[in-house]
Amino acid sequence: MANERKTKVITGTVRLSYANIWEPKSIKGGAAKYSVSLLIPKSDKATLAKIQTAIDAAIEDGIGKFGGKKPSKAALKLPLRDGDAERPEDEVYKDCYFVNANSTTPPQIVDQQVQPILDQNEVYSGCYARVAVTFYAFNSNGNKGIACGLGNIQKVRDGEPLSGRTNAADDFDALESDDFLD
Repeated sequence: MANERKTKVITGTVRLSYANIWEPKSIKGGAAKYSVSLLIPKSDKATLAKIQTAIDAAIEDGIGKFGGKKPSKAALKLPLRDGDAERPEDEVYKDCYFVNANSTTPPQIVDQQVQPILDQNEVYSGCYARVAVTFYAFNSNGNKGIACGLGNIQKVRDGEPLSGRTNAADDFDALESDDFLD
């Protein structure tokens, strides 16, 4: 793991989507994993540059998995994807790139002071965070590419929840004590 530092990225502020970070979930019958989609603003050039550098380092590290030859990026499945191109109907992905990160081990989830967050309602799809991710090569069943491993998460601030779930206070008015008898 001499190159781990070259393949590891601490993002700038990103938005969490599809945040399965508290309990691992199985996708299509596969092994249960912790996972999250990181929405990276296209304006965050620093994070995007770090990710590109880490992907390049992961390709170099993965030459052994690719049969001893360095493949072109065009021949590989790459983790950094364009939200405008792949999810044009989803307003949340507008003007963002995204990376899907996962891990079989739970991430440590901390606040701005690096104190553990234990309340699962505090970190959710829609909030903003900094995330540690590591890029690595894979070659499985004829699929070759670079994947993104999920590390730790630091919540930066709240955001509009993406669950579509509403708040009970927005759905209901308070009832007078005898209103429920009707």
